Amino acid sequence: MSMDNGDTTPTQPYQAPQPPTPPHKSHKPLIAMAIAGAAVLGLGGFGTAGYALLTLPSTLAAASQKTSPSQSPYSNREQYQQQVIPGTTPGDGSGYGDGSFGGGTSTQQQPSASTAAEQVGVVTINTVLNYDTSEQAAGTGMIIGSDGLILTNNHVVEGATSINVTVESTGKTYIARVVGTDQKEDVAVLQLANASGLSTVKFAPNETVSAGDAIYSVGNAGGTGDLVTTVGTVGATNQSLAIQGDGTTKAENLTGLIELDSDVVSGDSGGPLFDRNGDVIGIVTAASSGSADVSGYAINIAQVLAIADKIEAGTKTADIVIGPPAFLGVELAEATDPSDPTNPATGGAATGSGVAIAGTIDGLPAANAGITAGSLITAVNGTKVTTSTELSAAIAAHSVGDRVTISWTSATGAHHTSTVTLLGGPAA
Repeated sequence: MSMDNGDTTPTQPYQAPQPPTPPHKSHKPLIAMAIAGAAVLGLGGFGTAGYALLTLPSTLAAASQKTSPSQSPYSNREQYQQQVIPGTTPGDGSGYGDGSFGGGTSTQQQPSASTAAEQVGVVTINTVLNYDTSEQAAGTGMIIGSDGLILTNNHVVEGATSINVTVESTGKTYIARVVGTDQKEDVAVLQLANASGLSTVKFAPNETVSAGDAIYSVGNAGGTGDLVTTVGTVGATNQSLAIQGDGTTKAENLTGLIELDSDVVSGDSGGPLFDRNGDVIGIVTAASSGSADVSGYAINIAQVLAIADKIEAGTKTADIVIGPPAFLGVELAEATDPSDPTNPATGGAATGSGVAIAGTIDGLPAANAGITAGSLITAVNGTKVTTSTELSAAIAAHSVGDRVTISWTSATGAHHTSTVTLLGGPAA
């Protein structure tokens, strides 16, 4: 496999269209959408921009970090975390203990600052989510092509509307675009703009990994932007875990995982797991919590590279999304309580058959067409839509740049139809 393919070099960097003014939102910030009851229309569903810290026992935490500019990454209480479906995770159910990520103490040696040699081919990733600079995420990635092709976890960039990647061995920062993602397998490939001559990591996809093998990982622990190295051993191989993001209904069933007897913390997601020879054998993805000993988990690199090959080739599947998804730019209202006068789906809003709109993002297609909070979208290209699922599917059937006709009823009861051009939205 050769990931260093010049055909992947973009003519334009990935930067989801930015609103000319701060986005209008009728609800709380998008990072709290699961609580606020709104969602952003993207491709194939309506996902939240971030996840609140879980307090449930026996959880599996995705090893990336949601940060706020005013907070220390280590004390941030809105880390991106994932819940293990009951019965599939280790842990004694003791929760997070002192509130720090992992909630336990590893028996392995403590992380140390990465050496210059350990930093080669490793990048730190910082994203802005859903057009809102107050919502940010941080993670890690690997250089897999000298022209700036980057491998990371999907959850590191999910919901991103702008992505900056720093090559830690040089200190240079690049704008990145999403080449493709696979949410189910938690894999994403990015492309840096105007990059060349970068040093890459070395993979060992055919290596047999066994319990007890010496390993080390390099990652952006805590989202600080400074790489650290953690040394440990392989605890087990071929592990399977079902994990689910807080506030979402879709589970990810990860298989072929390498269990690590070493500390893995928020921000490490997407980083390399090395063997004793310095070859990459996995991509760090998750960590257990609720037990005295913290275990990390990495996806076997052979599985990851197989997906990355398909993404690089532009092969769409039921799970692989190539490029950013088509985006209309609306927030959806959920009429959970029809008696609530503040619910935009019911109070003072349009009535009838359609999909209730809680708000729109300034400068994007829906807002430009005149769709506002309280509207009901009734049809896409003449086909009626009555549920968020139908509206999502109708938009997902199109590509960025497609022109579609949207019909809606305003809050005053007026009927409208307009043709809009779909833009690239938050990363799937």
